Amino acid sequence: MLKRKVYQELLKWKENTEGKALCIIGARQIGKTTLIREFGKNEYEHFAEINFVTDEKAADIFNDRLTAEVIITNLTAYLQTPLEPGKTLILFDEVQECPAVRSAIKFLVEDGRFDYIESGSLLGVRYKEVRSYPVGFEQIVPMYPLDFEEYLWANGVQDKTLRYLKNCYNRRERVSDSVHETLCKLFYSYLVVGGMPETVQIYIDTHDIAKVVQNQRSILELYRLDIAKYAEGSDKAKIKAIFDSIPAQLNEKNRRFKLNSINASARHIRYEDSFNWLADAGVALPCYNVTEPQAPLQLSEKRNLFKLYMNDVGLLCASCMENIQFDLLMGNVEINMGSILENAFAQNLKSNGFELHYYDSKKIGELDFVLQKGLHTELVEIKSGNDFKKHLAMDHAMKVEQWEFEQSIVFSKSNIEKEADVLYLPWYMILFFMQEKEPEKLIYEIDLSGL
Repeated sequence: MLKRKVYQELLKWKENTEGKALCIIGARQIGKTTLIREFGKNEYEHFAEINFVTDEKAADIFNDRLTAEVIITNLTAYLQTPLEPGKTLILFDEVQECPAVRSAIKFLVEDGRFDYIESGSLLGVRYKEVRSYPVGFEQIVPMYPLDFEEYLWANGVQDKTLRYLKNCYNRRERVSDSVHETLCKLFYSYLVVGGMPETVQIYIDTHDIAKVVQNQRSILELYRLDIAKYAEGSDKAKIKAIFDSIPAQLNEKNRRFKLNSINASARHIRYEDSFNWLADAGVALPCYNVTEPQAPLQLSEKRNLFKLYMNDVGLLCASCMENIQFDLLMGNVEINMGSILENAFAQNLKSNGFELHYYDSKKIGELDFVLQKGLHTELVEIKSGNDFKKHLAMDHAMKVEQWEFEQSIVFSKSNIEKEADVLYLPWYMILFFMQEKEPEKLIYEIDLSGL
């Protein structure tokens, strides 16, 4: 199995479940079920699985009164496998097909005999079908395609190499030419292969790009079938039109999604639910415009102005009918490839905890990404050509007196370099950009003895 970072989240949950089930959400084909199976077999004496897609009758388990005793009686009778209290993990897979599971999970968690993980796709778009959400009894963990670091693990890059790169990043020292060249080639392959686990495995096993693209196009077709199956009424056509237009929209000069390219009379208010559907399904990543690149960014979001990225850069490449894969593998990313690079960065930033924002104004220009870390913001520009030291928008933004930035970073094909207030990093250094996680404990006590 491919090594995934989410496995560590599962271990933390097992060590301290705090009376909660785990619910892993994300798009189809990103490896949720495979990961949970491996976790269950490695970390528990007993593991049981119910898939509500492959076995439609399994939903009958939850047809009776929602009490732990009744449900567990039904479960044991249905599974016919040992379920030992305190040593058993039960996976409810594809729970979007049985919304009653999420209503019942509260009773099962309170019962406390077993641990439970729920998994499914399209959970965000089928929320209306859940009668009662288990607030306080469910821990949500989002999952995404492989990020670039996980892709390096899959390709056999050794830990000592990653430690060397981390030291170079921390010390702002140039990476050796041989390592830099190899990492650039790996990054080019990531642009083509992307992070869908099955696709990555095909590439590792065969290195046949034709098979990679064939698999990616099958996944794209599966996403279209999901739209046809799960979207409601007239939304089907809108959602499909938006999904199919993502590559062309990203190829526009400023990447901003323009509704009039789909329908001349389209208005955002009529299409908002369709955009949200794709985001909730995990197949698209919206990046919202902010009126000011200062924290907190969410307070200045303009929800009607946004870019829309694919959830996986490899799928974006496969959805472009032109044969661009060869050019990318050869490192020819300058002409019309900026959207591919931006998508790779959006995918990695999102999977590593960042909300996606950009800034654009006539006076300043466009900043590809504005990242928030605590109460600080960082500016990020993605450059595909040789003129990566030309970044007028970033220069203008840094001169605004009332704005402060923790860092201003330009990613390009070049090596590490610091010049004035700008840090230049090679594209592959995205693997070190992770949002700071909230502390597991934050104890704050007030001494009342003085009252």
